[in-house]
Amino acid sequence: MTQILKNKAAQSPTFSIQLPERYIVGKLLLIVLALVAILLLVLPLVVLLMRGVQTRGWEGLPGAGIPDAIYVSLLTSTTAIVATMTFGTPLAYLLARWRIPLKTIWIVFVQLPIVLPPAVAGLALLVTLGRRGLLGPILGEFGVSLPFTTAAVVIAQIFVAAPFYIRAALVGFQEIDHEIEDAARVDGASGWVLFWFITLPMAQRGLAAGLILSWARALGEFGATLVFAGSRPGSTQTMPSLVYNIMERDIDAAIWTGLLLVGVALIAMLLSQWLVRGQQP
Repeated sequence: MTQILKNKAAQSPTFSIQLPERYIVGKLLLIVLALVAILLLVLPLVVLLMRGVQTRGWEGLPGAGIPDAIYVSLLTSTTAIVATMTFGTPLAYLLARWRIPLKTIWIVFVQLPIVLPPAVAGLALLVTLGRRGLLGPILGEFGVSLPFTTAAVVIAQIFVAAPFYIRAALVGFQEIDHEIEDAARVDGASGWVLFWFITLPMAQRGLAAGLILSWARALGEFGATLVFAGSRPGSTQTMPSLVYNIMERDIDAAIWTGLLLVGVALIAMLLSQWLVRGQQP
């Protein structure tokens, strides 16, 4: 008995020492991994800002090209967002609240453009809406030619950005308490009245957050736009394509032009985070 107690006494200090050591090692590992993530995600943006300021890249900006690119970007992205909100909201509501056959498959395909390579997205639009595409000859009968036009920029932006809004809207509609809607039905609300005055206001912060992210994605779209719409100054050249064109002759000016997009994206992300936090109880 005495020997057993001695063994336990001898083992107890070892246990009390190992536990803190493991905890400290785990905590240090967590910090190291977090720092690596910060280096990968934040450091490039910081270096971009520092490089732009040090080289005074704004002095090499093509003054004539930037206003036109900004105009095209704002015009097309705003048009794309209005169309996304108009058609995406009903789609998100149906996917969230209705019983639809193969609903999961539909949700996956609707959100698939989020992970598609931009060049593939542009190619898909080209073989669908191009002059020799699936719908090209039909559009040609009405004198409509979409590729390499401003309308093509809008369509490309909708294709790659709308899934961000639809995804946020779908989650927003799913999180609404059904009991509140049932209570409204008891009081006489139904159909469009229920949707406009009960369901939509309750999901509006989530919808707004998704709309901001979608707009930022549309504003920064490059690959699909370049393949389907090209980069013609004044009509299809957006800010991202301008950055690419400037980079070929003056990387410092391209950095400063890119910083304009970084600033817009930063503001959009801050607004989105604020709306999401405000929606949480």
